[in-house]
Amino acid sequence: MPSTATTIGNFAFDNCLMNAAGVYCMTREELDAIEQSAAGSFVTKTGTLEERAGNPEPRYADTALGSINSMGLPNMGFQYYLDYVTELQNQPNSKNHFLSLVGMSPEETHTILKEIEASSYQGLVELNLSCPNVPGKPQIAYDFETTDQILAEVFSYFTKPLGVKLPPYFDIVHFDQAAAVFNKYPLVFVNCINSIGNGLVIEDEKVVIKPKNGFGGIGGDYVKPTALANVHAFYQRLNPSIQIIGTGGVKSGRDAFEHILCGASMVQIGTALHQEGPQVFERITKELKDIMASKGYNSLEDFRGKLNYID
Repeated sequence: MPSTATTIGNFAFDNCLMNAAGVYCMTREELDAIEQSAAGSFVTKTGTLEERAGNPEPRYADTALGSINSMGLPNMGFQYYLDYVTELQNQPNSKNHFLSLVGMSPEETHTILKEIEASSYQGLVELNLSCPNVPGKPQIAYDFETTDQILAEVFSYFTKPLGVKLPPYFDIVHFDQAAAVFNKYPLVFVNCINSIGNGLVIEDEKVVIKPKNGFGGIGGDYVKPTALANVHAFYQRLNPSIQIIGTGGVKSGRDAFEHILCGASMVQIGTALHQEGPQVFERITKELKDIMASKGYNSLEDFRGKLNYID
């Protein structure tokens, strides 16, 4: 049977599938459910310096082609997740994990990362650059000058394996500009994409979520083409040492296969996990292995990044 095992940096995973940050990752109980599933790893909810309640409900809605949400970064505070993953890493047969974080300002981001640097946690760390830090400013990763400055400051003291979570980019020149920044630093991975921001879903002449008068990030089927484009654009542009985690629109083995074909080393599942629960990993893993077997592929490396073009 083909293997879906993979690596990110120096970390090995039995399966390339995992949850997307924001889904099944708020509490220890939810993370335990992912840990005990067929998923190869989990990423924690993006943790901020202090616990956050997030936006008023309803702030998530399933839709015909996926989902829309405006969560407002609800989380238990980064220390809650740091304590949990540190405990897990000391248990026998523990999987390797991703600890996600962001500050509500660059100063808070540095405070969090310095705490993690000083801790005994030895796993992977994800800095979520797909969050607005300053009212009136775009998401951090859309501001290349700020992104460059933050990463320069971070790598002046941070020595543990670090990657970044990215929003979708839509212009070729932005792929070029973003990659030029990321290639300056010893990042282990980039994770693309977060939801496509500021969509609007209407039912019965009314928005379906409360925050921001109904504006929210869209996920699911809507976003797969954009996610695949971002994965492949960065696969073409980033240093080979920076691997890619593909996220967006994955609800079948075929979807996961396409992310890997575009260059992803791991694949995250968000909307489908929210809708189906942790058993989704077993189903999609089987579907992915069946596709690999039908094509004679024994490992992800047999086809990762080998997307064909039209002559």
